Amino acid sequence: MITVPRIAASSYSNTAPLVWSFLYGSLRGSAELIMDTAPARSAELLSNGRVDAALVPVFSYQTISDVRLVPDVCVGAKEKVRSVCLVTKGEDLSDVKSVALDVSSRTSAALTKIIFREFVGHEPVWADAAPNVDEMLSNAECALIIGDPSLRIAESPGQTNGLRKFDLVELWRANTGLGFVFAMWMTHRSSLPLDLAAARDEGLAHADEIAANYTEEIGLPQDELKKYLTENISYTPDDAMRQGMELYFTLAHKHRLIDKNSPLEFV
Repeated sequence: MITVPRIAASSYSNTAPLVWSFLYGSLRGSAELIMDTAPARSAELLSNGRVDAALVPVFSYQTISDVRLVPDVCVGAKEKVRSVCLVTKGEDLSDVKSVALDVSSRTSAALTKIIFREFVGHEPVWADAAPNVDEMLSNAECALIIGDPSLRIAESPGQTNGLRKFDLVELWRANTGLGFVFAMWMTHRSSLPLDLAAARDEGLAHADEIAANYTEEIGLPQDELKKYLTENISYTPDDAMRQGMELYFTLAHKHRLIDKNSPLEFV
């Protein structure tokens, strides 16, 4: 009996190029795909053994036992990500005393704490919150917003209700000189019967279609969404992004955000 692999991923626009092939392309029918709005849900499915592989926030690599990374495929950024940001009502980060953290991705929450502790130089009060920027900023001076909601917040102050936006990858790169990896495919298996790199390449070849699919939902022009998917997001980690991931784990362990810093193992 042939068993079709089960895989999981979030439904954010930036994951679409990695799963397009399984939904509409040449790999359609080769895997059962489970999608959810929260990246943390994919980590939960993998941890519980309910899927064979999942596109998981990299933080989970250190919290899920006996898991391996699929090499050469990721969701990351070299210089600016646009879809993972800190938002204030105009304050500079050095003046922020409280931060509401979007609980959808532990990777970004841990990165936020590292940025404040290592680079900003002080520790605000943290509070977990549902991803609603207005509600978050009614209870805190700063909000961590990830995924497509972050794309709706304008880059320049004053364009979105006077909000000020800080790109987490820009902050990370300014202080480390490195890129950042937010998510990678992970599995408990020693090998996978799926070519996830080929799926990525096919998805990126259809970036126009993917951008068109999300235009109405996100509320941005198709050409801007395509630019985000093809220029801001990097789906293949380079050396600076790999080094950034290793430094991220080192700093997360230093600040006791993870209990151990396991070496990277790949399928």
